[in-house]
Amino acid sequence: MANEIKTRDIHNRIYKFVLGVLQIVKFVPNTPENLVMIRQVIRSSGSIGANASEADGAESKKEFIHRFTISKKEAKETHYWLSLLSDHNLSLKTRFEPVLDENQQIIAIISKIVINAKKN
Repeated sequence: MANEIKTRDIHNRIYKFVLGVLQIVKFVPNTPENLVMIRQVIRSSGSIGANASEADGAESKKEFIHRFTISKKEAKETHYWLSLLSDHNLSLKTRFEPVLDENQQIIAIISKIVINAKKN
């Protein structure tokens, strides 16, 4: 029961995080290089939640672990693109800090979910 509650909590947290990503990219200037990075970060951040949701519908433990592992990879990719956007647009760096921090926390939580699933 406790693991089920924690799993739902991470879904809510990811959802809010993705909404935050969608909000923050609105402040990024629409230069050609930024547009490429914006598209990438939107895709990868959305994929975090999509794969986590698929994990909930997994038909096996192996599939559950696999989907959350993909979700973790997408979270790491998202961190890369957010960092790149932040460093490329230095005037927005302070706006990116809370989103980058939340991204790191989500990576840590998903990592823990995968570790715990492998133990059980």
